[in-house]
Amino acid sequence: MDITARASSIGALADETRRALYEHVVSQPDAVTREAAAAALGVPTHMARFHLDKLVEAGLLETEFRRLSGRSGPGAGRPSKLYRRAPSTVSISLPERRYDLVGHVLAGAIERAGDGMPLRDALAEVAHEEGRAIAAAVRSPDDESARLTAVLTAHGYEPRSESGEGGEAVILANCPFDSLARDHTELICSANLSLLGGVIDGLGCTHLSAHGEPHTGRCCVALRPRP
Repeated sequence: MDITARASSIGALADETRRALYEHVVSQPDAVTREAAAAALGVPTHMARFHLDKLVEAGLLETEFRRLSGRSGPGAGRPSKLYRRAPSTVSISLPERRYDLVGHVLAGAIERAGDGMPLRDALAEVAHEEGRAIAAAVRSPDDESARLTAVLTAHGYEPRSESGEGGEAVILANCPFDSLARDHTELICSANLSLLGGVIDGLGCTHLSAHGEPHTGRCCVALRPRP
């Protein structure tokens, strides 16, 4: 889900009635009918149905159909439509942060370190593999440079082209791991360097390499032309 879709999902809660219905649904131990939700809030059923379906469209709720009587077969009646919280997580951070990604890398490294691999080696290996996996998930566009830009943009790096004596470099205007990188600079920046090296390798960008370049206000890694 891109940031526009996520913003739209969050915006769906701006309406007071819709937000109250969402809060009611997610506070229940089981999925609820629109009739039950309407009664809980004291609003007409048709109004509850409208807002609940809008929350489903926004990806915040999901539906299921179930016979509440527990009976089946002829005469059991039609299944009721029920609403519950959608399993996906919706969050917005401006600028983009990807603490889920670095957390996944760190967890993988800790597991390998537990099997006897030195933690620093495990972190570099897992981060590189994650970068290659990210690259492998890209199916379009066909142009190598455009693929790289798409990957970096999707993961919050805000890539910018920079011309220099050695050719076209890619500067990363945003650090997706900002607060962690500030508090644990060496650990997170080394993982980031390996991650982006994996992305480059996975995309087959043989003309670029990842360089650690600590810099206030932007990512600690830059992608520069190989000698």
